[in-house]
Amino acid sequence: MARNVQITFDCADPAKLAAFWAEALGYRLQDPPRGFATWDEALAAFGVPPERRNDAAALLDPEGNGPRLFFQRVPEGKQAKNRVHLDVRAAPGLDGDARMAALEQEADRLVAHGATRFARHEPAPPLTAGHIVLLDPEGNEFCLD
Repeated sequence: MARNVQITFDCADPAKLAAFWAEALGYRLQDPPRGFATWDEALAAFGVPPERRNDAAALLDPEGNGPRLFFQRVPEGKQAKNRVHLDVRAAPGLDGDARMAALEQEADRLVAHGATRFARHEPAPPLTAGHIVLLDPEGNEFCLD
């Protein structure tokens, strides 16, 4: 039986990181609970003090196919290279120069939204199609593939 999964990010600023990944993946912020117009309204009603209202955020795939992304505030910063990372499929069906041009275009777009360029790996057929490594606003590695 296939299982539904959630991908969780430990971070310093859940709202900021969720906004970046919503832009990167075309996801949307999870709606507040029924009966509330905003998350701030809901959290206030639940007695959550203002300084704790950015402790978590969640994103959903608007089409309902991809995993839920959850962002939780943790006190410590990133310590080392990720052992698991996301590959954002930004050039499906393309290869060679066309693939790398599409990846570069997406890299430029994401850098404008807070990513940092880390490395470019050129195509090396037949095993490697080429990809670009970026860092999200909190330094987590991900690939444009």
